Order: sequence, then structure tokens, then C-alpha cells
Amino acid sequence: MSLFKKIESDLQDSLKSGNELRLSVLRMLKSDIMYEKNKTGNDLPEDKILEAVSRAAKRRKESITEFDKAGRTDLSDKEKKELLIIEEYLPKQMTETEISAFVEDFISKNGKPQSSETGRFIGMIMKDLKGRADGSLVKEIVSKKISN
Repeated sequence: MSLFKKIESDLQDSLKSGNELRLSVLRMLKSDIMYEKNKTGNDLPEDKILEAVSRAAKRRKESITEFDKAGRTDLSDKEKKELLIIEEYLPKQMTETEISAFVEDFISKNGKPQSSETGRFIGMIMKDLKGRADGSLVKEIVSKKISN
């Protein structure tokens, strides 16, 4: 079953069960996916659907950080609950250790980049890790590996 079909099916289940928070989050995910579909006019491949779900998770993480800074734990808690629901539709995220090992392997295969090539290098790594790793964490690990 495709990711979009799973989201639609779970949305129907949430509607029947009366789970308002889950229903709201799944409606938002479906809306994001439909927006992307309407931009192109074609059905979206799985990787584009995954990107839309990943962006939704990233927005929640950023909101949680900002709400915590502002001392708004009520809003932060709501965003955390929404993030947990969104993460059900993402592939299992890699740990920092797994990302570090992947980066080391990538460097051994492709050579250590110059500091001016760091962005392009991170882009190549993120292409391989699409949806499985947090970009800011990958950037941090790559920067450490390159500077050593």
C-alpha cells in the first residue's frame, strides 16, 4: 500500500473512531500532499510524498523548539503529540552513530571534500539518506569529520 493510501485509510479510521488530534494531523498531511500534487498536475511518486511528510515533521520540530524557548509548554506538548503521529509515516530514523558510520564510509569512497565543497557533499549524502536522517544532524557530523 502506498504511503498516500495508508494516510487516507488511517484518516477514515480516525474519522470513524473520533480521534480528533489524529484526524486533524492526517488531514493536514493529506492537504500537503494534495498541494504538491496540484503543483505538478500529476500523481506524486513515493519519494515526493515522503518529502511532504518529512517537511511536516520538520515544521513540528521547529515549532517545538520555538515554543519551548518561549515557555509555552502547552503548545509544545500539542506539537510533540502531532509529531509522534507524523513520524508513524516516516521511515525509521537513523541514529547519530549510524549516520556517523555512513558519513565515514562515504568519505572513504569519495574522498574528503574541500571546505568550499561541504554543501555539495552534504547534498550528495542527504540524497542517499533521504527521509532516514535529520539534515541538521548530518550537517553537524559532516562538519566534524571534515574539520578533523
